[in-house]
Parts: sequence; structure tokens; C-alpha cells
Amino acid sequence: MLMSNRNRAARLHYMANGFRLLSPGDHVLCAVTGQRIELDDLRYWSVAQQEPYATCEISVRTALAAD
Repeated sequence: MLMSNRNRAARLHYMANGFRLLSPGDHVLCAVTGQRIELDDLRYWSVAQQEPYATCEISVRTALAAD
């Protein structure tokens, strides 16, 4: 039987220019809103905090709050 990665949250390691898959899945959850983000649509994350964000606005707001 083949294991499906559909409807399963992935674990990622976030790097400056991309991310590495640590455990298989098809999405991650936004660290702020909990919104589901498909891996193909993931564009915003924090390398320092190792967390994904659903939108640019959330990413910037989170970065400003950390300063």
C-alpha cells in the first residue's frame, strides 16, 4: 500500500532561499492564523523563528514585532 501525503501537514526546515522537507506532507499551517498553506503556495517564512506565514503582511508584522 502506498502512503499518501495528501491532507497531511509537512515538517519543514526554513532557509534563506527555500525550505527542506523534514517529513512529508502537502501543506503547513500559518504560525499566526492557523490557515492551511499548500507547499506550492508557500512564499513567506521566518528563518530565525522557523515558522511559515500565510501572507506578506503577516510576515512583515511578525518581523516588526520581533524587533
